[in-house]
Amino acid sequence: MSTLPIGTIIELLVAVLLLVTIGYCWVLNNRLQRLRADEETLRATISELMTATEIAERAILGLKSTASEADKTLGARMNEAEKMSRELAGQVHEGEKIFSKISQIAEAARGGNAQRVAASRAPAAAVHQDIHEPRAAAHEPAPAPAPSRGSRADEIRNAAAEVTARLERFRRRSEGAAA
Repeated sequence: MSTLPIGTIIELLVAVLLLVTIGYCWVLNNRLQRLRADEETLRATISELMTATEIAERAILGLKSTASEADKTLGARMNEAEKMSRELAGQVHEGEKIFSKISQIAEAARGGNAQRVAASRAPAAAVHQDIHEPRAAAHEPAPAPAPSRGSRADEIRNAAAEVTARLERFRRRSEGAAA
Protein backbone atom coordinates (compact mmCIF):
# COMPACT_ATOMS: atom_id res chain seq x y z
CA MET A 1 0.00 0.00 0.00
CA SER A 2 1.44 3.26 0.77
CA THR A 3 4.37 4.22 2.86
CA LEU A 4 2.48 6.97 4.62
CA PRO A 5 -0.12 5.99 7.03
CA ILE A 6 -3.62 7.28 6.56
CA GLY A 7 -3.45 9.37 9.72
CA THR A 8 -0.55 11.36 8.35
CA ILE A 9 -2.37 11.99 5.09
CA ILE A 10 -5.39 13.24 6.98
CA GLU A 11 -3.22 15.45 9.15
CA LEU A 12 -1.48 16.88 6.08
CA LEU A 13 -4.86 17.46 4.48
CA VAL A 14 -6.09 19.25 7.64
CA ALA A 15 -2.88 21.34 7.71
CA VAL A 16 -3.43 22.40 4.08
CA LEU A 17 -7.04 23.26 4.83
CA LEU A 18 -5.90 25.27 7.87
CA LEU A 19 -3.39 27.18 5.69
CA VAL A 20 -6.12 27.91 3.14
CA THR A 21 -8.43 29.06 5.95
CA ILE A 22 -5.70 31.28 7.44
CA GLY A 23 -5.05 32.81 4.00
CA TYR A 24 -8.77 33.38 3.45
CA CYS A 25 -9.11 34.97 6.92
CA TRP A 26 -6.17 37.25 6.14
CA VAL A 27 -7.88 38.35 2.85
CA LEU A 28 -11.19 38.85 4.70
CA ASN A 29 -9.45 40.90 7.40
CA ASN A 30 -7.94 43.21 4.76
CA ARG A 31 -11.32 43.64 3.11
CA LEU A 32 -13.01 44.36 6.46
CA GLN A 33 -10.35 46.98 7.29
CA ARG A 34 -10.96 48.70 3.94
CA LEU A 35 -14.72 48.48 4.51
CA ARG A 36 -14.35 50.09 7.97
CA ALA A 37 -12.23 52.87 6.47
CA ASP A 38 -14.79 53.34 3.71
CA GLU A 39 -17.55 53.27 6.35
CA GLU A 40 -16.17 56.46 7.95
CA THR A 41 -15.96 58.11 4.54
CA LEU A 42 -19.47 56.85 3.76
CA ARG A 43 -20.81 58.22 7.06
CA ALA A 44 -19.27 61.64 6.28
CA THR A 45 -20.76 61.52 2.78
CA ILE A 46 -24.18 60.56 4.16
CA SER A 47 -23.98 63.39 6.70
CA GLU A 48 -23.14 65.91 3.95
CA LEU A 49 -25.93 64.51 1.80
CA MET A 50 -28.44 64.92 4.64
CA THR A 51 -27.30 68.52 5.20
CA ALA A 52 -27.62 69.28 1.49
CA THR A 53 -31.09 67.68 1.46
CA GLU A 54 -32.23 69.86 4.38
CA ILE A 55 -30.90 72.98 2.66
CA ALA A 56 -32.67 71.97 -0.57
CA GLU A 57 -35.94 71.40 1.31
CA ARG A 58 -35.70 74.87 2.89
CA ALA A 59 -34.93 76.38 -0.51
CA ILE A 60 -37.94 74.57 -2.03
CA LEU A 61 -40.20 75.91 0.73
CA GLY A 62 -38.84 79.42 0.10
CA LEU A 63 -39.46 79.05 -3.63
CA LYS A 64 -42.99 77.82 -2.98
CA SER A 65 -43.76 80.80 -0.77
CA THR A 66 -42.21 83.18 -3.31
CA ALA A 67 -44.22 81.58 -6.10
CA SER A 68 -47.39 81.85 -4.01
CA GLU A 69 -46.75 85.54 -3.32
CA ALA A 70 -45.97 86.16 -6.99
CA ASP A 71 -49.17 84.37 -7.97
CA LYS A 72 -51.22 86.50 -5.57
CA THR A 73 -49.54 89.70 -6.77
CA LEU A 74 -49.96 88.73 -10.41
CA GLY A 75 -53.60 87.82 -9.81
CA ALA A 76 -54.24 91.17 -8.14
CA ARG A 77 -52.52 93.01 -10.98
CA MET A 78 -54.46 91.02 -13.57
CA ASN A 79 -57.73 91.89 -11.84
CA GLU A 80 -56.68 95.53 -11.68
CA ALA A 81 -55.70 95.47 -15.38
CA GLU A 82 -59.02 93.89 -16.34
CA LYS A 83 -60.89 96.51 -14.31
CA MET A 84 -58.85 99.28 -15.96
CA SER A 85 -59.50 97.75 -19.37
CA ARG A 86 -63.25 97.73 -18.73
CA GLU A 87 -63.10 101.34 -17.53
CA LEU A 88 -61.11 102.38 -20.59
CA ALA A 89 -63.53 100.56 -22.88
CA GLY A 90 -66.42 102.37 -21.19
CA GLN A 91 -64.63 105.70 -21.51
CA VAL A 92 -63.87 105.05 -25.18
CA HIS A 93 -67.53 104.20 -25.73
CA GLU A 94 -68.61 107.38 -23.93
CA GLY A 95 -66.05 109.37 -25.97
CA GLU A 96 -67.51 107.94 -29.17
CA LYS A 97 -70.98 108.98 -28.03
CA ILE A 98 -69.74 112.50 -27.24
CA PHE A 99 -67.91 112.70 -30.58
CA SER A 100 -71.09 111.60 -32.35
CA LYS A 101 -73.10 114.27 -30.53
CA ILE A 102 -70.46 116.92 -31.33
CA SER A 103 -70.56 115.86 -34.99
CA GLN A 104 -74.33 116.13 -35.00
CA ILE A 105 -74.14 119.57 -33.39
CA ALA A 106 -71.53 120.69 -35.93
CA GLU A 107 -73.66 119.40 -38.81
CA ALA A 108 -76.71 121.13 -37.39
CA ALA A 109 -74.72 124.33 -36.96
CA ARG A 110 -73.50 124.12 -40.55
CA GLY A 111 -77.02 123.45 -41.78
CA GLY A 112 -78.44 126.32 -39.70
CA ASN A 113 -75.74 128.70 -40.95
CA ALA A 114 -76.36 127.62 -44.53
CA GLN A 115 -80.08 128.19 -44.15
CA ARG A 116 -79.57 131.63 -42.59
CA VAL A 117 -77.06 132.66 -45.28
CA ALA A 118 -79.27 131.25 -48.04
CA ALA A 119 -82.29 133.05 -46.62
CA SER A 120 -80.43 136.35 -46.42
CA ARG A 121 -79.05 135.96 -49.94
CA ALA A 122 -82.15 134.56 -51.58
CA PRO A 123 -83.85 137.91 -52.35
CA ALA A 124 -80.61 139.45 -53.63
CA ALA A 125 -79.76 136.35 -55.67
CA ALA A 126 -83.24 136.25 -57.20
CA VAL A 127 -82.95 139.85 -58.31
CA HIS A 128 -79.46 139.21 -59.67
CA GLN A 129 -80.63 136.09 -61.56
CA ASP A 130 -83.58 137.81 -63.10
CA ILE A 131 -81.59 140.78 -64.28
CA HIS A 132 -78.27 139.39 -65.52
CA GLU A 133 -78.29 135.62 -66.10
CA PRO A 134 -81.60 133.94 -65.59
CA ARG A 135 -80.63 130.53 -67.11
CA ALA A 136 -76.92 130.25 -66.16
CA ALA A 137 -77.54 130.93 -62.47
CA ALA A 138 -80.00 128.06 -62.24
CA HIS A 139 -77.24 125.56 -63.16
CA GLU A 140 -74.51 126.93 -60.86
CA PRO A 141 -74.24 125.60 -57.32
CA ALA A 142 -75.03 127.99 -54.53
CA PRO A 143 -71.98 129.72 -53.06
CA ALA A 144 -70.57 128.19 -49.86
CA PRO A 145 -71.96 129.93 -46.81
CA ALA A 146 -69.51 132.14 -44.98
CA PRO A 147 -68.87 130.77 -41.54
CA SER A 148 -70.27 132.81 -38.71
CA ARG A 149 -67.52 133.98 -36.40
CA GLY A 150 -69.48 133.49 -33.21
CA SER A 151 -70.97 130.04 -33.99
CA ARG A 152 -70.48 126.98 -31.80
CA ALA A 153 -69.14 124.99 -34.77
CA ASP A 154 -66.31 127.50 -35.20
CA GLU A 155 -65.47 127.21 -31.54
CA ILE A 156 -65.30 123.43 -31.90
CA ARG A 157 -63.13 123.69 -35.01
CA ASN A 158 -60.79 126.13 -33.26
CA ALA A 159 -60.54 123.87 -30.22
CA ALA A 160 -59.81 120.86 -32.45
CA ALA A 161 -57.11 122.81 -34.29
CA GLU A 162 -55.56 123.86 -30.98
CA VAL A 163 -55.55 120.28 -29.68
CA THR A 164 -53.99 119.06 -32.92
CA ALA A 165 -51.27 121.72 -32.68
CA ARG A 166 -50.54 120.75 -29.07
CA LEU A 167 -50.32 117.08 -30.01
CA GLU A 168 -47.93 117.91 -32.83
CA ARG A 169 -45.71 119.94 -30.48
CA PHE A 170 -45.75 117.11 -27.96
CA ARG A 171 -44.87 114.59 -30.67
CA ARG A 172 -41.95 116.74 -31.83
CA ARG A 173 -40.67 117.09 -28.25
CA SER A 174 -40.98 113.34 -27.73
CA GLU A 175 -39.07 112.62 -30.93
CA GLY A 176 -36.40 115.17 -29.97
CA ALA A 177 -36.01 113.61 -26.52
CA ALA A 178 -35.82 110.11 -28.01
CA ALA A 179 -33.09 111.18 -30.44
